[in-house]
Amino acid sequence: MRSLFSLFVLLVFFGISSIGQVGGSSTYGFLKLTNSARVAAIGGQNISIADGDLNFVYHNPALLNKSMSSNLVLNYVNYFAGINYGYTSFAKDFNRLGVFAAGLHYINYGKFIKADPSGKITGEFKAFELAINLFWAKPIIDSMLTLGVNVKPIYSQLETYNSFGLALDAGINYQSKNHLFSGSLVIKNIGTQLKPYYPGNYEPLPFDIQIGISQRLEHAPFRFSVLYHHLFKWDLTYNIYGNPSFTSTTSQGVDQKEYEFNIFDNFFRHTIFGLEFLPSKNFVVMLGYNHQRRKELMLPTRPFLVGFSWGIYLNISKIKLSFGQSIYHLAGSSNHFSVSFNLDDFYKSKK
Repeated sequence: MRSLFSLFVLLVFFGISSIGQVGGSSTYGFLKLTNSARVAAIGGQNISIADGDLNFVYHNPALLNKSMSSNLVLNYVNYFAGINYGYTSFAKDFNRLGVFAAGLHYINYGKFIKADPSGKITGEFKAFELAINLFWAKPIIDSMLTLGVNVKPIYSQLETYNSFGLALDAGINYQSKNHLFSGSLVIKNIGTQLKPYYPGNYEPLPFDIQIGISQRLEHAPFRFSVLYHHLFKWDLTYNIYGNPSFTSTTSQGVDQKEYEFNIFDNFFRHTIFGLEFLPSKNFVVMLGYNHQRRKELMLPTRPFLVGFSWGIYLNISKIKLSFGQSIYHLAGSSNHFSVSFNLDDFYKSKK
């Protein structure tokens, strides 16, 4: 157990010492996309909800547990501009060895017009990316503390250019004895390109460090979740002093009141809030808010509900269905569909 804990601590400090990269400055950006309808509905990312849903394991491998054994999840996302992507995963418990799961994450960018440097159309080409997810998790302290890892071989094909990469996620999750509280720490996408698109031009992966908590109320059907992402990088704005909110200056520089407002705004760019209404085990209504998404994608004159998300979850007999919608822009939203079931339930019913 000490060796496992030492490995996790080593990964934490390795991640902290890594160079921070955020949107637009790393490759394999599809690794940051949300697959699960439930996760999409509560803000787009969640690493702390531990209620037996295999889809959450994609965001935190430490959430994998034996209750998910023989579970199969299928996800499809109708994205923008003809892009679609999906994710499927299956889990199996191997007792003392721990719980293992495998998943496939893919994205299809569709067809593009191919042209030579003069602009003459010469045909069409396709672009796609995929990653294999290999999960392992094991409880270490009376099932209250769990460690998990996810090893991800990655392949990307963009026209005639292709790339191979390898990434690792490492997570730890703590659950209270009454299962009302859950807290997690995750390091995502530690790794490198093994083969870059262009020889010698190695690009960084979308590295991230996240911490999250979930609290279910004991006497009311609600669960609250808060996630704090990009712990290694404080400033998530594009340009602090180029922000219209900071045009007011004094002889000493930026006006103090405006600067405090920026600190407040930047803090919430790191946070994602989720709320679930759970009147029963078979029906859940979900809401979420992603402040960074809202500030980066909304139109100042018509902010609408950009950054908000919602969804529903239904447990119908042996099949669990979920739908989630994330509002990215006034012009459109992404729709997420998830189906999950336990194969053992169907096998037992045939006996």
